[in-house]
Amino acid sequence: MTSVQPNPAQAGETFDSLSPATGEVVGTYRVQTDGQVGAAVERARAAARWWDGLGFAGRAERLQRWKGVLTRRLPQLCQVVRDETGKPVADAQLESVLAIEHIAWAAKNARKVLGKHRRSSGLLMANQAATVEYLPLGVVGVIGPWNYPVFTPLGSIAYALAAGNAVVFKPSEYTPGVGKWLVDAFAEIVPEQPVLQLITGFGETGAALVGSGVDKIAFTGSAATGKKIMAAAANTLTPVVIEAGGKDALLVDTDADLEAAADATVWGAFSNSGQTCIGVERVYVHERVADEFVARVVEKAKNVRAGSDEDAQYGPITMPSQLSVIRSHIEDALKRGGKALVGGVESVGDRYVQPTVLVDVPEDSEAVREETFGPTVTIAKVRDMDEAIEKANATKYGLGSTVFSRARGAELASRLRAGMTSVNAPLSFAGIASLPFGGVGDSGFGRIHGPEGLREFARPKAVARQRFTAPLTLTSFSRKESTDALVAKLVTVLHGKR
Repeated sequence: MTSVQPNPAQAGETFDSLSPATGEVVGTYRVQTDGQVGAAVERARAAARWWDGLGFAGRAERLQRWKGVLTRRLPQLCQVVRDETGKPVADAQLESVLAIEHIAWAAKNARKVLGKHRRSSGLLMANQAATVEYLPLGVVGVIGPWNYPVFTPLGSIAYALAAGNAVVFKPSEYTPGVGKWLVDAFAEIVPEQPVLQLITGFGETGAALVGSGVDKIAFTGSAATGKKIMAAAANTLTPVVIEAGGKDALLVDTDADLEAAADATVWGAFSNSGQTCIGVERVYVHERVADEFVARVVEKAKNVRAGSDEDAQYGPITMPSQLSVIRSHIEDALKRGGKALVGGVESVGDRYVQPTVLVDVPEDSEAVREETFGPTVTIAKVRDMDEAIEKANATKYGLGSTVFSRARGAELASRLRAGMTSVNAPLSFAGIASLPFGGVGDSGFGRIHGPEGLREFARPKAVARQRFTAPLTLTSFSRKESTDALVAKLVTVLHGKR
Protein backbone atom coordinates (compact mmCIF):
# COMPACT_ATOMS: atom_id res chain seq x y z
CA MET A 1 0.00 0.00 0.00
CA THR A 2 1.30 3.44 -0.85
CA SER A 3 0.89 6.58 1.23
CA VAL A 4 -0.19 9.81 -0.44
CA GLN A 5 0.54 13.41 0.44
CA PRO A 6 -2.57 15.59 0.80
CA ASN A 7 -3.64 17.91 -1.93
CA PRO A 8 -2.30 21.33 -0.87
CA ALA A 9 -5.65 22.88 -1.76
CA GLN A 10 -7.27 20.68 0.91
CA ALA A 11 -4.65 20.95 3.62
CA GLY A 12 -6.53 23.54 5.68
CA GLU A 13 -9.13 23.32 8.41
CA THR A 14 -11.12 20.78 6.43
CA PHE A 15 -10.67 18.34 3.57
CA ASP A 16 -13.04 16.65 1.17
CA SER A 17 -13.62 12.94 0.73
CA LEU A 18 -14.07 12.24 -2.98
CA SER A 19 -15.74 9.43 -4.85
CA PRO A 20 -12.99 7.67 -6.86
CA ALA A 21 -15.62 6.69 -9.42
CA THR A 22 -16.87 10.22 -10.18
CA GLY A 23 -14.64 12.70 -8.37
CA GLU A 24 -17.67 14.11 -6.56
CA VAL A 25 -17.40 15.30 -2.96
CA VAL A 26 -19.10 12.79 -0.64
CA GLY A 27 -18.13 14.39 2.67
CA THR A 28 -16.08 17.10 4.36
CA TYR A 29 -14.01 16.50 7.50
CA ARG A 30 -11.71 18.37 9.85
CA VAL A 31 -7.95 18.18 9.67
CA GLN A 32 -7.28 17.66 13.36
CA THR A 33 -4.23 19.22 14.96
CA ASP A 34 -1.70 17.90 17.46
CA GLY A 35 -3.61 19.56 20.27
CA GLN A 36 -6.91 18.05 19.21
CA VAL A 37 -5.35 14.59 18.93
CA GLY A 38 -3.78 14.96 22.37
CA ALA A 39 -7.11 16.01 23.85
CA ALA A 40 -8.80 12.96 22.34
CA VAL A 41 -6.17 10.70 23.90
CA GLU A 42 -6.66 12.35 27.29
CA ARG A 43 -10.41 11.80 27.08
CA ALA A 44 -9.71 8.20 26.18
CA ARG A 45 -7.66 7.73 29.37
CA ALA A 46 -10.68 8.28 31.59
CA ALA A 47 -12.92 6.34 29.23
CA ALA A 48 -10.53 3.37 29.33
CA ARG A 49 -10.79 3.12 33.10
CA TRP A 50 -14.57 3.14 32.91
CA TRP A 51 -14.64 0.62 30.07
CA ASP A 52 -12.24 -1.71 31.90
CA GLY A 53 -14.50 -1.46 34.93
CA LEU A 54 -17.38 -3.00 33.02
CA GLY A 55 -15.52 -6.32 33.04
CA PHE A 56 -15.57 -8.94 30.34
CA ALA A 57 -19.32 -9.52 30.57
CA GLY A 58 -20.21 -5.84 30.41
CA ARG A 59 -17.94 -5.18 27.46
CA ALA A 60 -19.16 -8.28 25.63
CA GLU A 61 -22.76 -7.16 26.00
CA ARG A 62 -21.98 -3.74 24.50
CA LEU A 63 -19.92 -5.21 21.66
CA GLN A 64 -22.69 -7.66 20.80
CA ARG A 65 -25.16 -4.78 20.65
CA TRP A 66 -22.78 -2.81 18.42
CA LYS A 67 -22.52 -5.85 16.16
CA GLY A 68 -26.32 -5.90 16.00
CA VAL A 69 -26.49 -2.27 14.89
CA LEU A 70 -23.93 -2.90 12.14
CA THR A 71 -25.88 -5.94 10.97
CA ARG A 72 -29.27 -4.24 10.89
CA ARG A 73 -27.86 -1.21 9.08
CA LEU A 74 -25.66 -3.20 6.74
CA PRO A 75 -27.07 -1.66 3.51
CA GLN A 76 -26.36 1.82 4.84
CA LEU A 77 -22.81 0.93 5.82
CA CYS A 78 -22.17 -0.71 2.45
CA GLN A 79 -23.33 2.39 0.63
CA VAL A 80 -20.90 4.57 2.59
CA VAL A 81 -18.10 2.15 1.69
CA ARG A 82 -19.12 2.24 -1.98
CA ASP A 83 -19.29 6.04 -1.98
CA GLU A 84 -15.73 6.41 -0.69
CA THR A 85 -13.97 3.44 -2.32
CA GLY A 86 -16.04 2.82 -5.46
CA LYS A 87 -16.17 -0.93 -4.80
CA PRO A 88 -19.38 -2.85 -5.59
CA VAL A 89 -21.93 -3.05 -2.79
CA ALA A 90 -21.55 -6.84 -2.73
CA ASP A 91 -17.83 -6.49 -1.97
CA ALA A 92 -18.56 -3.89 0.70
CA GLN A 93 -21.02 -6.32 2.22
CA LEU A 94 -18.50 -9.16 2.21
CA GLU A 95 -15.87 -7.22 4.14
CA SER A 96 -18.50 -5.88 6.56
CA VAL A 97 -19.92 -9.34 7.26
CA LEU A 98 -16.45 -10.67 8.02
CA ALA A 99 -15.82 -7.73 10.34
CA ILE A 100 -19.08 -8.44 12.18
CA GLU A 101 -17.94 -12.04 12.66
CA HIS A 102 -14.73 -10.78 14.24
CA ILE A 103 -16.58 -8.48 16.64
CA ALA A 104 -18.72 -11.41 17.73
CA TRP A 105 -15.71 -13.70 18.23
CA ALA A 106 -13.69 -11.16 20.19
CA ALA A 107 -16.63 -10.36 22.48
CA LYS A 108 -17.39 -14.02 23.14
CA ASN A 109 -13.81 -15.22 23.71
CA ALA A 110 -12.09 -12.33 25.52
CA ARG A 111 -12.68 -13.75 29.01
CA LYS A 112 -11.51 -17.24 28.06
CA VAL A 113 -8.32 -15.95 26.43
CA LEU A 114 -7.43 -13.06 28.72
CA GLY A 115 -8.94 -14.06 32.06
CA LYS A 116 -6.95 -15.44 34.99
CA HIS A 117 -5.38 -18.87 34.42
CA ARG A 118 -3.47 -21.10 36.80
CA ARG A 119 0.07 -22.13 35.95
CA SER A 120 2.23 -24.90 37.35
CA SER A 121 4.63 -23.62 40.02
CA GLY A 122 7.12 -26.49 39.71
CA LEU A 123 8.63 -28.70 42.40
CA LEU A 124 11.04 -26.17 43.91
CA MET A 125 8.24 -23.61 44.30
CA ALA A 126 5.45 -26.06 45.12
CA ASN A 127 4.27 -23.92 48.03
CA GLN A 128 3.32 -21.12 45.57
CA ALA A 129 0.09 -20.69 43.64
CA ALA A 130 0.91 -19.27 40.18
CA THR A 131 -1.56 -17.36 37.99
CA VAL A 132 -1.41 -15.17 34.91
CA GLU A 133 -3.98 -12.83 33.47
CA TYR A 134 -4.00 -10.25 30.67
CA LEU A 135 -4.84 -6.68 31.56
CA PRO A 136 -5.74 -3.87 29.13
CA LEU A 137 -2.99 -1.58 27.93
CA GLY A 138 -5.10 1.56 28.32
CA VAL A 139 -5.45 3.57 25.10
CA VAL A 140 -4.77 2.08 21.67
CA GLY A 141 -4.29 4.20 18.55
CA VAL A 142 -5.50 2.57 15.33
CA ILE A 143 -4.43 3.94 11.93
CA GLY A 144 -6.59 2.29 9.29
CA PRO A 145 -6.32 1.82 5.52
CA TRP A 146 -8.70 2.73 2.71
CA ASN A 147 -8.83 -0.53 0.76
CA TYR A 148 -10.90 -2.43 3.35
CA PRO A 149 -12.07 0.43 5.56
CA VAL A 150 -14.39 -1.78 7.66
CA PHE A 151 -12.73 -5.18 7.87
CA THR A 152 -9.13 -4.16 8.41
CA PRO A 153 -9.39 -1.50 11.15
CA LEU A 154 -12.06 -3.46 13.02
CA GLY A 155 -9.58 -6.34 13.19
CA SER A 156 -7.66 -4.13 15.61
CA ILE A 157 -10.49 -2.05 17.09
CA ALA A 158 -12.79 -4.92 18.06
CA TYR A 159 -10.02 -6.91 19.71
CA ALA A 160 -8.60 -3.87 21.52
CA LEU A 161 -12.06 -3.01 22.84
CA ALA A 162 -12.78 -6.58 23.91
CA ALA A 163 -9.48 -6.58 25.83
CA GLY A 164 -10.65 -3.53 27.80
CA ASN A 165 -8.92 -0.66 26.01
CA ALA A 166 -10.24 2.64 24.75
CA VAL A 167 -9.42 3.34 21.09
CA VAL A 168 -8.59 6.49 19.15
CA PHE A 169 -9.13 5.70 15.48
CA LYS A 170 -7.67 7.56 12.51
CA PRO A 171 -9.12 6.23 9.25
CA SER A 172 -7.48 6.89 5.92
CA GLU A 173 -8.05 10.34 4.46
CA TYR A 174 -9.72 8.51 1.57
CA THR A 175 -12.37 6.85 3.77
CA PRO A 176 -13.12 9.13 6.74
CA GLY A 177 -16.87 8.70 6.24
CA VAL A 178 -16.66 4.97 6.86
CA GLY A 179 -14.69 5.59 10.04
CA LYS A 180 -17.21 8.16 11.24
CA TRP A 181 -20.10 5.81 10.53
CA LEU A 182 -18.53 3.04 12.61
CA VAL A 183 -17.65 5.33 15.52
CA ASP A 184 -21.10 6.95 15.54
CA ALA A 185 -22.76 3.53 15.63
CA PHE A 186 -20.62 2.54 18.61
CA ALA A 187 -21.45 5.80 20.42
CA GLU A 188 -25.14 4.91 20.21
CA ILE A 189 -24.43 1.76 22.20
CA VAL A 190 -21.83 3.29 24.53
CA PRO A 191 -22.97 6.89 25.11
CA GLU A 192 -21.50 7.20 28.62
CA GLN A 193 -17.82 7.63 27.73
CA PRO A 194 -15.75 8.28 24.56
CA VAL A 195 -14.44 4.73 24.46
CA LEU A 196 -14.05 4.79 20.66
CA GLN A 197 -13.14 8.17 19.17
CA LEU A 198 -12.53 9.35 15.62
CA ILE A 199 -9.75 11.68 14.50
CA THR A 200 -9.45 12.72 10.86
CA GLY A 201 -6.74 14.24 8.73
CA PHE A 202 -3.65 13.36 6.75
CA GLY A 203 -0.24 11.94 7.66
CA GLU A 204 0.44 14.72 10.15
CA THR A 205 -2.63 13.70 12.15
CA GLY A 206 -1.46 10.10 12.20
CA ALA A 207 1.98 11.24 13.33
CA ALA A 208 0.37 13.21 16.14
CA LEU A 209 -1.43 10.07 17.27
CA VAL A 210 1.82 8.08 17.28
CA GLY A 211 3.48 10.74 19.45
CA SER A 212 0.51 11.33 21.74
CA GLY A 213 1.44 8.85 24.44
CA VAL A 214 -1.00 6.09 23.53
CA ASP A 215 -0.13 2.68 24.91
CA LYS A 216 0.05 0.95 21.53
CA ILE A 217 -0.29 1.76 17.83
CA ALA A 218 -1.92 -0.61 15.35
CA PHE A 219 -1.06 0.44 11.80
CA THR A 220 -1.99 -0.88 8.37
CA GLY A 221 -0.27 0.63 5.35
CA SER A 222 3.01 0.62 3.45
CA ALA A 223 6.25 -0.81 4.79
CA ALA A 224 7.90 2.59 4.29
CA THR A 225 5.28 4.36 6.41
CA GLY A 226 5.38 1.53 8.94
CA LYS A 227 9.12 2.08 9.42
CA LYS A 228 8.55 5.80 10.01
CA ILE A 229 5.87 5.00 12.59
CA MET A 230 8.21 2.57 14.36
CA ALA A 231 10.97 5.19 14.45
CA ALA A 232 8.63 7.81 15.89
CA ALA A 233 7.13 5.36 18.39
CA ALA A 234 10.61 4.43 19.61
CA ASN A 235 10.98 7.91 21.11
CA THR A 236 8.33 7.03 23.69
CA LEU A 237 8.84 3.24 23.69
CA THR A 238 5.33 2.88 22.32
CA PRO A 239 4.83 -0.68 21.03
CA VAL A 240 3.40 -1.12 17.55
CA VAL A 241 1.70 -3.80 15.49
CA ILE A 242 2.36 -3.38 11.77
CA GLU A 243 0.51 -4.89 8.80
CA ALA A 244 2.37 -3.63 5.78
CA GLY A 245 1.14 -5.37 2.66
CA GLY A 246 2.53 -8.27 0.67
CA LYS A 247 3.40 -9.87 -2.63
CA ASP A 248 1.42 -13.05 -2.09
CA ALA A 249 1.99 -16.20 -4.09
CA LEU A 250 -0.38 -18.98 -5.17
CA LEU A 251 1.05 -22.45 -5.88
CA VAL A 252 -0.57 -25.00 -8.20
CA ASP A 253 0.58 -28.63 -8.00
CA THR A 254 -0.01 -31.38 -10.57
CA ASP A 255 -2.95 -32.86 -8.65
CA ALA A 256 -4.69 -29.54 -8.07
CA ASP A 257 -8.30 -28.87 -8.99
CA LEU A 258 -7.36 -26.58 -11.87
CA GLU A 259 -10.82 -25.07 -12.23
CA ALA A 260 -10.87 -24.09 -8.56
CA ALA A 261 -7.27 -22.86 -8.70
CA ALA A 262 -7.96 -20.70 -11.75
CA ASP A 263 -11.08 -19.26 -10.15
CA ALA A 264 -9.15 -18.49 -6.96
CA THR A 265 -6.39 -16.83 -8.98
CA VAL A 266 -8.78 -14.56 -10.86
CA TRP A 267 -10.77 -13.61 -7.79
CA GLY A 268 -7.70 -13.24 -5.59
CA ALA A 269 -5.92 -11.06 -8.15
CA PHE A 270 -8.73 -8.83 -9.41
CA SER A 271 -11.34 -8.50 -6.65
CA ASN A 272 -11.35 -5.07 -5.01
CA SER A 273 -9.38 -3.85 -8.06
CA GLY A 274 -6.40 -5.86 -6.82
CA GLN A 275 -6.17 -3.47 -3.87
CA THR A 276 -5.78 -6.28 -1.37
CA CYS A 277 -2.73 -6.79 0.82
CA ILE A 278 -3.37 -10.55 0.81
CA GLY A 279 -4.40 -10.62 -2.85
CA VAL A 280 -2.85 -13.04 -5.34
CA GLU A 281 -0.06 -11.25 -7.22
CA ARG A 282 2.19 -14.19 -8.26
CA VAL A 283 1.35 -17.73 -9.35
CA TYR A 284 3.77 -20.66 -9.63
CA VAL A 285 2.28 -23.63 -11.45
CA HIS A 286 3.77 -27.03 -12.16
CA GLU A 287 4.87 -27.29 -15.79
CA ARG A 288 2.81 -30.45 -16.36
CA VAL A 289 -0.46 -28.58 -15.80
CA ALA A 290 0.64 -25.04 -16.63
CA ASP A 291 -0.85 -24.74 -20.11
CA GLU A 292 -4.29 -25.93 -19.04
CA PHE A 293 -4.22 -23.77 -15.92
CA VAL A 294 -3.20 -20.63 -17.84
CA ALA A 295 -5.93 -21.25 -20.42
CA ARG A 296 -8.53 -21.44 -17.67
CA VAL A 297 -7.25 -18.25 -16.04
CA VAL A 298 -7.29 -16.37 -19.35
CA GLU A 299 -10.83 -17.53 -20.10
CA LYS A 300 -12.08 -16.36 -16.73
CA ALA A 301 -10.14 -13.11 -16.70
CA LYS A 302 -11.62 -12.04 -20.03
CA ASN A 303 -15.06 -12.05 -18.40
CA VAL A 304 -14.04 -9.78 -15.53
CA ARG A 305 -14.53 -6.04 -15.95
CA ALA A 306 -13.96 -2.92 -13.89
CA GLY A 307 -16.63 -0.23 -13.84
CA SER A 308 -19.22 1.64 -11.82
CA ASP A 309 -22.31 -0.07 -13.24
CA GLU A 310 -24.17 -2.93 -11.59
CA ASP A 311 -22.62 -5.57 -13.86
CA ALA A 312 -18.99 -4.61 -13.12
CA GLN A 313 -17.07 -7.07 -10.96
CA TYR A 314 -14.91 -4.41 -9.32
CA GLY A 315 -14.58 -0.66 -9.12
CA PRO A 316 -12.01 2.10 -9.63
CA ILE A 317 -8.54 2.50 -8.20
CA THR A 318 -9.24 4.35 -4.97
CA MET A 319 -5.91 6.18 -4.73
CA PRO A 320 -5.11 8.02 -7.99
CA SER A 321 -1.34 7.90 -7.55
CA GLN A 322 -1.44 4.09 -7.64
CA LEU A 323 -2.33 4.18 -11.33
CA SER A 324 1.23 5.13 -12.26
CA VAL A 325 2.63 2.30 -10.11
CA ILE A 326 0.41 -0.26 -11.83
CA ARG A 327 1.29 1.08 -15.27
CA SER A 328 5.04 1.06 -14.54
CA HIS A 329 4.95 -2.54 -13.32
CA ILE A 330 3.18 -3.71 -16.47
CA GLU A 331 5.55 -1.71 -18.72
CA ASP A 332 8.61 -3.12 -16.96
CA ALA A 333 7.33 -6.68 -17.30
CA LEU A 334 6.68 -6.28 -21.03
CA LYS A 335 9.99 -4.54 -21.74
CA ARG A 336 11.82 -7.43 -20.11
CA GLY A 337 10.23 -10.14 -22.22
CA GLY A 338 6.94 -10.75 -20.46
CA LYS A 339 3.71 -11.26 -22.38
CA ALA A 340 0.24 -9.96 -21.55
CA LEU A 341 -2.29 -12.70 -22.33
CA VAL A 342 -5.06 -10.46 -21.02
CA GLY A 343 -4.87 -6.69 -20.82
CA GLY A 344 -1.60 -4.79 -20.77
CA VAL A 345 -0.56 -1.16 -20.52
CA GLU A 346 -3.74 -0.09 -22.30
CA SER A 347 -5.75 -1.58 -19.41
CA VAL A 348 -4.71 1.32 -17.16
CA GLY A 349 -7.20 4.16 -17.53
CA ASP A 350 -7.82 7.41 -15.70
CA ARG A 351 -9.87 5.81 -12.92
CA TYR A 352 -10.25 2.13 -13.74
CA VAL A 353 -7.76 -0.63 -14.51
CA GLN A 354 -8.95 -3.66 -16.42
CA PRO A 355 -7.48 -7.12 -15.63
CA THR A 356 -3.98 -7.97 -16.80
CA VAL A 357 -2.53 -11.50 -16.88
CA LEU A 358 1.24 -11.66 -17.44
CA VAL A 359 3.44 -14.67 -18.26
CA ASP A 360 7.17 -15.16 -18.90
CA VAL A 361 7.99 -12.28 -16.56
CA PRO A 362 11.54 -12.31 -15.11
CA GLU A 363 11.66 -12.96 -11.37
CA ASP A 364 13.64 -9.77 -10.73
CA SER A 365 11.09 -7.50 -12.43
CA GLU A 366 8.99 -4.96 -10.57
CA ALA A 367 5.82 -6.91 -11.31
CA VAL A 368 7.22 -9.89 -9.38
CA ARG A 369 9.29 -8.17 -6.68
CA GLU A 370 7.23 -5.13 -5.67
CA GLU A 371 3.65 -4.84 -4.45
CA THR A 372 1.57 -3.73 -7.44
CA PHE A 373 -1.69 -3.22 -5.56
CA GLY A 374 -3.71 -3.37 -8.75
CA PRO A 375 -5.59 -5.94 -10.87
CA THR A 376 -2.56 -7.73 -12.32
CA VAL A 377 -1.11 -11.20 -11.84
CA THR A 378 2.05 -12.93 -13.05
CA ILE A 379 2.05 -16.67 -13.82
CA ALA A 380 5.27 -18.69 -14.02
CA LYS A 381 5.91 -22.35 -14.83
CA VAL A 382 8.07 -24.37 -12.42
CA ARG A 383 9.60 -27.82 -12.80
CA ASP A 384 8.33 -28.97 -9.38
CA MET A 385 6.95 -27.68 -6.09
CA ASP A 386 10.43 -27.31 -4.61
CA GLU A 387 11.12 -24.64 -7.20
CA ALA A 388 7.71 -23.12 -6.53
CA ILE A 389 8.47 -22.86 -2.80
CA GLU A 390 11.90 -21.40 -3.48
CA LYS A 391 10.52 -18.68 -5.76
CA ALA A 392 7.49 -17.96 -3.59
CA ASN A 393 9.78 -17.42 -0.58
CA ALA A 394 12.26 -15.24 -2.50
CA THR A 395 10.59 -12.01 -1.42
CA LYS A 396 11.05 -9.39 1.26
CA TYR A 397 7.36 -9.76 2.07
CA GLY A 398 5.62 -12.60 3.86
CA LEU A 399 1.92 -11.98 4.47
CA GLY A 400 -0.54 -14.43 2.89
CA SER A 401 -0.23 -17.33 0.46
CA THR A 402 -2.31 -20.04 -1.20
CA VAL A 403 -1.66 -23.66 -2.18
CA PHE A 404 -3.72 -25.85 -4.49
CA SER A 405 -2.81 -29.51 -4.08
CA ARG A 406 -4.91 -32.51 -3.13
CA ALA A 407 -2.13 -34.60 -1.61
CA ARG A 408 0.53 -32.13 -0.46
CA GLY A 409 -1.41 -29.05 0.58
CA ALA A 410 -0.52 -29.10 4.28
CA GLU A 411 3.13 -29.96 3.60
CA LEU A 412 3.59 -27.16 1.08
CA ALA A 413 1.78 -24.69 3.31
CA SER A 414 4.19 -25.42 6.16
CA ARG A 415 7.16 -24.57 3.93
CA LEU A 416 5.93 -21.16 2.79
CA ARG A 417 7.49 -18.16 4.54
CA ALA A 418 4.26 -16.35 5.23
CA GLY A 419 2.12 -15.47 8.18
CA MET A 420 -0.90 -17.24 6.69
CA THR A 421 -1.64 -19.87 4.06
CA SER A 422 -4.92 -21.03 2.56
CA VAL A 423 -5.11 -24.53 1.09
CA ASN A 424 -7.46 -25.25 -1.84
CA ALA A 425 -9.46 -22.03 -1.30
CA PRO A 426 -8.61 -18.35 -1.72
CA LEU A 427 -7.79 -16.18 1.33
CA SER A 428 -9.99 -18.23 3.68
CA PHE A 429 -7.76 -17.55 6.68
CA ALA A 430 -8.97 -13.94 6.76
CA GLY A 431 -12.56 -14.98 7.42
CA ILE A 432 -11.80 -17.39 10.28
CA ALA A 433 -11.97 -15.25 13.39
CA SER A 434 -10.00 -17.68 15.54
CA LEU A 435 -6.91 -17.51 13.29
CA PRO A 436 -4.23 -14.83 13.80
CA PHE A 437 -3.64 -12.41 10.92
CA GLY A 438 -0.25 -10.88 10.21
CA GLY A 439 3.04 -11.30 8.40
CA VAL A 440 6.82 -11.46 8.53
CA GLY A 441 9.58 -9.44 6.90
CA ASP A 442 8.42 -6.26 5.19
CA SER A 443 4.83 -7.40 5.71
CA GLY A 444 5.22 -6.37 9.34
CA PHE A 445 4.85 -8.10 12.68
CA GLY A 446 2.37 -8.65 15.47
CA ARG A 447 -1.04 -10.22 15.00
CA ILE A 448 -4.68 -9.23 14.94
CA HIS A 449 -7.62 -11.68 15.10
CA GLY A 450 -7.90 -14.81 17.22
CA PRO A 451 -6.44 -15.33 20.70
CA GLU A 452 -3.17 -13.76 19.52
CA GLY A 453 -5.09 -10.66 18.46
CA LEU A 454 -6.67 -10.29 21.88
CA ARG A 455 -3.32 -10.72 23.63
CA GLU A 456 -1.77 -8.17 21.24
CA PHE A 457 -3.79 -5.48 23.02
CA ALA A 458 -3.21 -6.65 26.59
CA ARG A 459 -0.27 -7.07 28.97
CA PRO A 460 0.38 -10.28 30.89
CA LYS A 461 0.33 -9.98 34.68
CA ALA A 462 1.95 -12.82 36.63
CA VAL A 463 1.14 -13.39 40.31
CA ALA A 464 2.82 -15.87 42.67
CA ARG A 465 0.99 -16.34 46.00
CA GLN A 466 2.52 -18.32 48.83
CA ARG A 467 0.06 -20.96 50.02
CA PHE A 468 2.16 -22.27 52.92
CA THR A 469 5.66 -21.88 54.33
CA ALA A 470 8.09 -24.12 52.48
CA PRO A 471 10.31 -26.53 54.42
CA LEU A 472 13.21 -25.19 52.37
CA THR A 473 13.52 -21.41 52.48
CA LEU A 474 15.37 -20.38 49.33
CA THR A 475 14.90 -16.60 49.25
CA SER A 476 16.43 -15.52 52.55
CA PHE A 477 19.87 -14.61 53.89
CA SER A 478 19.12 -17.01 56.73
CA ARG A 479 19.27 -19.91 54.31
CA LYS A 480 21.49 -22.71 55.63
CA GLU A 481 24.33 -24.51 53.84
CA SER A 482 22.42 -27.75 54.28
CA THR A 483 19.56 -26.23 52.33
CA ASP A 484 21.87 -25.31 49.44
CA ALA A 485 23.31 -28.81 49.43
CA LEU A 486 19.86 -30.37 49.40
CA VAL A 487 18.75 -28.10 46.56
CA ALA A 488 21.83 -29.06 44.53
CA LYS A 489 21.04 -32.76 45.00
CA LEU A 490 17.40 -32.23 44.09
CA VAL A 491 18.28 -30.34 40.90
CA THR A 492 20.76 -33.06 39.94
CA VAL A 493 18.07 -35.72 40.33
CA LEU A 494 15.53 -33.68 38.37
CA HIS A 495 17.69 -32.30 35.56
CA GLY A 496 21.15 -33.86 35.65
CA LYS A 497 20.52 -36.98 33.61
CA ARG A 498 22.59 -37.33 30.44
